[in-house]
Amino acid sequence: MHMVNRIFAELQPGERAELRRLVTADDLYVFAAASGNHNPLHLPAHDGSGESPRVAPSMFVASLISAVLGTRLPGPGTLYRHQTLEMLGRAHAGEELLASVEVLEKNPDGTVRMATEVTRVGDGAPILRGEAVVEAPQTRFECADVELPGLIVERHRHFEALLARARPLPHMPTAVVCPDDTNSLEGALLAAREGLITPILIGRAAAIRAAAETCGADLSGAEILDVPGPDDAAAARACALVHEGRAAAVMKGHLHTDDLLHPMLDRNGGLRMGRRFTHVFVMDVPGLPELLMVTDAAINIAPDLSTKVDIVQNAIDLAQALGIEPRVGVLSAVETVNPAIQSSVDAALLSKMAERGQIRGGLVEGPLAMDNAVDLAAARTKGLKGAVAGHANILVVPGIDAGNMLAKQLSFISHAEGAGLLLGASVPVILNSRSDSAMSRLASCAVAALHHAARTTA
Repeated sequence: MHMVNRIFAELQPGERAELRRLVTADDLYVFAAASGNHNPLHLPAHDGSGESPRVAPSMFVASLISAVLGTRLPGPGTLYRHQTLEMLGRAHAGEELLASVEVLEKNPDGTVRMATEVTRVGDGAPILRGEAVVEAPQTRFECADVELPGLIVERHRHFEALLARARPLPHMPTAVVCPDDTNSLEGALLAAREGLITPILIGRAAAIRAAAETCGADLSGAEILDVPGPDDAAAARACALVHEGRAAAVMKGHLHTDDLLHPMLDRNGGLRMGRRFTHVFVMDVPGLPELLMVTDAAINIAPDLSTKVDIVQNAIDLAQALGIEPRVGVLSAVETVNPAIQSSVDAALLSKMAERGQIRGGLVEGPLAMDNAVDLAAARTKGLKGAVAGHANILVVPGIDAGNMLAKQLSFISHAEGAGLLLGASVPVILNSRSDSAMSRLASCAVAALHHAARTTA
């Protein structure tokens, strides 16, 4: 924003300046963090009523007056002396406000008295009114722009939207395998309280009850199936429940992933359905406009081309179930095909297979480097066009090393939350790690519920 001030000698009574500002929910969080005012009335979905009043704090609205004074009139170099405020109405997130100031008189001491007002754009309703006395700048200031660090609010609006869509669905009966530690048990019970699943707890009953006692969980009414044998025996029992029609999903508890998957891969009693088992992280990354999916970062170690076909198709199917337009970026170290880099060759073949209809339901492009997959400017710099480059929302990694690193970088550096789901089985399999937050566990169940609903209504 180009800024130039009006010095004291130039100011004339009647001069006006104004500034429009759309109030967002993020503004309310930023103001609460900066001011220390954590009044729940001003924090979306935190007022305790189950609704989101999103009332903008009056002092946040008043700060728009300060913005006009400091950047427009008189502009840079202005300092406050005095401000009166009369609160006339309430502003809310989602509303556009108009802040305006007008010069009333100039004083011999170099101060200026100004009328100040904020109204709501649209109906013109007054929000606040008052007067300011400021020290006007005495010297000229002009600049093309003032650089400020970017701010990202660390909240997970995309997962919140998924939960809102999943809650009205019928509770999904879910076989929870070996929930005999506090994290896995609390995650399953939390999802049940949120109306996402009906858990069937499978494993050593004594250990499950001991975990409940440790965390103070109430197991009254919960179905517990005692399987005293090894962990894979509990996983086999979960598979049996799926075949009996008693379970529509499987959830990992406190056991190794290999022990969970081994019975599922059994040709007779397992859950195979033609495609390879693949894993998808559904990531809610603060600052991104939509969910980002990373695959495969947990199951297939060094997938060949045919495995990558299933990885891509499973991810596209999940994206469609979540209401996402699938745009698949197949990653490599470069965005051109290099026969010495197998991932670039595979990426080009996957892109062509999608063009020929061998992969269906989404746009697939590759090879793409990470930067030009997700950043439009980087894509255009390399001369890449199309609907995927710079806009990818599904990232297909070359192997488990790259995928695991990428997912954990998003979680621990970019403050993303990740929902984990195993696909390719006859039912969704919810995979959580012991370090997952409550939001990650809930989101994994929501993703599974939406995927299940899409398959059963297809």
